[in-house]
Amino acid sequence: MSKQWIFVLSVLAGLVLGSIALVWYGPEVKAVAAGARAPDYRTVDLATGDSVSLREHYRGHVTLVNIWATWCVPCRVEMPSMQRLYEANAARGFRIAAVSIDQDGPEAVKEFVRDLGLTFDVLHDQSGAIQQSYQTTRVPESFLLDSNGVILKRVIGAHDWASPANEALVRRLLGDTAAAPPIADQAAR
Repeated sequence: MSKQWIFVLSVLAGLVLGSIALVWYGPEVKAVAAGARAPDYRTVDLATGDSVSLREHYRGHVTLVNIWATWCVPCRVEMPSMQRLYEANAARGFRIAAVSIDQDGPEAVKEFVRDLGLTFDVLHDQSGAIQQSYQTTRVPESFLLDSNGVILKRVIGAHDWASPANEALVRRLLGDTAAAPPIADQAAR
């Protein structure tokens, strides 16, 4: 057998053994995509200072998980539409978990929340580790979860959460079959 064949077989054997070891001993990594169960994550609720589990705290609720930062211009752009969607559906059980990844501490985040008049839950992950759990690539990045914690929609970048399509989706998830005026009409009143 030539040296070339020995080399090729050695490389193949190494790849096979490495693959087996990775599958057997490697961490279990599940894709964070539509249809997957949302990862659980613990972080701090800015309003109470308590550590909360996303899975436990929002169990049974249709929830929008939004990962953002105060320095992110697209995040600032999409927040008012999130607030409108929340106001229109909170009484029906809709929740928002807006997780800030700001590293400078909670004061800048609290000021941002006050400036925009946000009334939904704002959480703070100073370490930014939620980005690894949710496999995000940038901010903002959002995940719409059904009441069982299954991801129905993943959005990368700023998004109009108060659009008629998103409003209809959230209301359908909440079991609201009655026709309701669009969010834009409610805001204009």
